[in-house]
Amino acid sequence: MSQQPCFHCNEPVLTGSNFITRIDGVDQVMCCPGCQAVSQAIVDAGLLSYYKYRTEPGSRQTALVPESLNHFSAYDLPEVQQDFVQERDGREEVTLSIDGITCAACAWLIEHKLQKLDGVERIQVNSTTQRAFIRWQPSLVKLSEILSAIGSIGYNAAPFQLDDQEVISKRNSRRFLLRLGLAGFATMQVMMFALALYAGYFTDLETEFRDYFRWVSMIFAAPVVFYSAQPFYFSAIRAILSGKLNMDVSVSIAICGAYIASCVATIQGTGEVYFESVSMFTFFLLLGRYFEQNARQKASISSSNLHKLVPLTASLVTEQGIEEVPAKKLQVGNIILVSPGDVVAADGKIVEGTSGINESMLTGEQLPISKAPGAEVFAGTINLEQPIRVEVTAIGQDQLVAEIIRLQELASNAKPAIALTADKLARYFSATILTIAAITYLVWRQFAPEDAFWVTLSVLVATCPCALALATPTAVTCATGLFTRLGIISRNGSVFEKLPKIKTVVFDKTGTLTCGSFSFGDIQLYEGVDKVRALAIASALEQGSLHPIARLFAKIPTTLEVTKQHHLVGAGVEGIIEDTRYLIGSAEYLKVPSALVFPGQWVYLGNDNHLLAAFEIQDRLRDDAKETVAALKAKNIKLQIASGDTSAHLQQVASTLGIAEIKGGLKPKGKLELVESLRSNNTLVAMFGDGINDAPVLAGADLSVAMGSGSAIAKNSADLILLGDHLHRFVEAMNIAGKTNQIIRQNLAWALGYNVFILPLAVTGHVVPYIAAIGMSASSLIVVGNSLRLLRLKP
Repeated sequence: MSQQPCFHCNEPVLTGSNFITRIDGVDQVMCCPGCQAVSQAIVDAGLLSYYKYRTEPGSRQTALVPESLNHFSAYDLPEVQQDFVQERDGREEVTLSIDGITCAACAWLIEHKLQKLDGVERIQVNSTTQRAFIRWQPSLVKLSEILSAIGSIGYNAAPFQLDDQEVISKRNSRRFLLRLGLAGFATMQVMMFALALYAGYFTDLETEFRDYFRWVSMIFAAPVVFYSAQPFYFSAIRAILSGKLNMDVSVSIAICGAYIASCVATIQGTGEVYFESVSMFTFFLLLGRYFEQNARQKASISSSNLHKLVPLTASLVTEQGIEEVPAKKLQVGNIILVSPGDVVAADGKIVEGTSGINESMLTGEQLPISKAPGAEVFAGTINLEQPIRVEVTAIGQDQLVAEIIRLQELASNAKPAIALTADKLARYFSATILTIAAITYLVWRQFAPEDAFWVTLSVLVATCPCALALATPTAVTCATGLFTRLGIISRNGSVFEKLPKIKTVVFDKTGTLTCGSFSFGDIQLYEGVDKVRALAIASALEQGSLHPIARLFAKIPTTLEVTKQHHLVGAGVEGIIEDTRYLIGSAEYLKVPSALVFPGQWVYLGNDNHLLAAFEIQDRLRDDAKETVAALKAKNIKLQIASGDTSAHLQQVASTLGIAEIKGGLKPKGKLELVESLRSNNTLVAMFGDGINDAPVLAGADLSVAMGSGSAIAKNSADLILLGDHLHRFVEAMNIAGKTNQIIRQNLAWALGYNVFILPLAVTGHVVPYIAAIGMSASSLIVVGNSLRLLRLKP
């Protein structure tokens, strides 16, 4: 009789039904207390999708388990982390969704809390999208400890997963609408009694009737104060417990102070009551934040759309035929069938078939791109013409879509200098307003005691710096989403500041100004070497190189084996073939006599003693190169070409494009020295590149731009990546960045201007509390609405 396997680790269960975990309404048997505890932690953490989509059983948990396993411990399991944690350079990275963020001060509080943890290297919180990007050393701190630290200051954090996030967002929206609806209903009731009292309709009534209406108003205002306004209290308490001040501190003081004072006046039967002001203030503040919440979802929707474009199922090719399987179950090396009209389910390379692929979701370009066997295809792109078979090369967080979303999160989370200044200003502003409110109360208490409280209340309400905190993050998030729609990936938040200030642009030639799609022209042979032998040697030497020209040679079939292969970046390659050392590269690298150097773009092949062959390499300009150069010149930007090429082809390209300044024959160090010399004149320099040899200069430029078809190391060094290889997108990025800076300045000017205008009026008693509430909410909505104009921008 076979033994029942453990639901978690698939090991035989020898303990009967002693250890049970209820999963999806079914009691599942576990083999030991460790598996039971871990599976329960997975259930408690809401990670049931792990059991739905896992491809391998979990590891057996034989270690002793504490009586109560930490709620977040399931997030430390490698089999669970594979869906949302990315490993890079020995570090781990994750994007978290954080529930409870109400303003930029909340983001600042979380960042400062996590910075105190050993092993956390980077933490960036975006208050607009309510997400955080975290990078940490797993040997020093666990993900569960990071989540616990966030939970200890009152926020609920979990790894960002689209489907779960949509459910949470809808649930939060319903809860928020309930708070808002309750506040609106109560406000209407309280205002009816308040307006009647203010109008003098009951002035002839006895005191007990007046007090009766006050008691009724107090009862109607109670749900607003004790339920609808809860988010403000929790935010204020978290800030105070951490020794900080945020804008919700002044809001909470205003609501609680006014309600308590009104309750005392009602009980004692003397003094003024402010139930209508409390209810209206809370209602308008909630209404403003409800619109902000909708704006946040609209601003960050582009990354969610990218996720949704990846299909849930795939057609897996098996020995038995075609099998429909969940896309999450695909593994590297699987072969999938993609029929015409179907969406590619995973990154891979075509092994059979030729078709046109629509990559608009990555590049913004609707025209199909022809793909043949050996070409790469990406998850979310659409097969348009013929059925193709694709070998899966990347899954999960290693796919290009996931990488784009991570880069988008990094860009929107990264804070430009102006955003850091605004956040700092907002924190100091909160403390200043509380001080001014205290002074206002003391002064009015001396000269008009009966008005002191409501004037102070108006000061606290009218000057809440919500708009100031929203000024920058909403604009940056909208701009990042617009970049993604156009196939421009920003890896650094500072690009929005730097792009409009660029005065010099330096282009690499091969693969940047030209397509990098090379073909052979003329071939010259020496020393009796035939064409087939020369191409075979060249192909063997170039195998493994990522340089565009090397790829042309590497496509040629060869049976020759190379040993002691050595790449000299920017020059060429050498290696031993059949006991002879061969070299391939530039004329300078092979020390070719000047009489044998041809005009144009040539690659030379030789051995230690002789020149064996010369290959003419033909390349063409990118279709939009002229348009881009003309647009940059129209912006009075100086242009240069810095290339390792010394051929006449370089001169031809420069002449065709109308670029006068050319630097040829540059090694990587020479390119870097050129950029540094340009920067020494207080000029911001942008550098374009696509190859491994461009990585140093890309890292050294003020702003670096890599082509989407470039090498991985170049893209890792770049601030901007042009996915569709359209040069003109750089000009569009400059226009968007300029508009973003303009909107940020408008937002800050409005937020500061409004507070400077309203503060004297509130202090001198010219603004009643409910008008202050309307003005404060309107100020925040104007800032958010102004930022959303970026999403309608037509580049």
